[in-house]
Amino acid sequence: MPRRTTQTPKHTHQTLKNMSFESMVISWLMYDGWQVFTPILDNGHQTDILISDGPNYHRIQIKTVEASGDDHWVENKWQDSHVDLVIYFARNSTWGYIAPAFADQRRPLNHPEHARFAANSRTEFLKEFHTID
Repeated sequence: MPRRTTQTPKHTHQTLKNMSFESMVISWLMYDGWQVFTPILDNGHQTDILISDGPNYHRIQIKTVEASGDDHWVENKWQDSHVDLVIYFARNSTWGYIAPAFADQRRPLNHPEHARFAANSRTEFLKEFHTID
């Protein structure tokens, strides 16, 4: 059985975990029938995933947060970037939120326009994904 015998640097390990959330969302959206595109570089456009149903395209940003509860506040870091949705995962828990991009400078994760999902459930994620306008 393969065994990792080297130490992964802390920042590299965090990047790997963050990318795993992106890969999970990509998989879930493909399972749901979306065409999924990943930019070679998202610097400036702040788009981690671009999805399409054919005629329509939507930009998605994936973020991880160190949140101790649903009332955690998030900063708007995508203003003027044309992002449609931001999907948040709590790094230290098993839940996330889907949020339409908003104009406020800050907003709580549990805002009424956001949809909460279990981070380990494709079914729950897709159910909540389809409720977002």
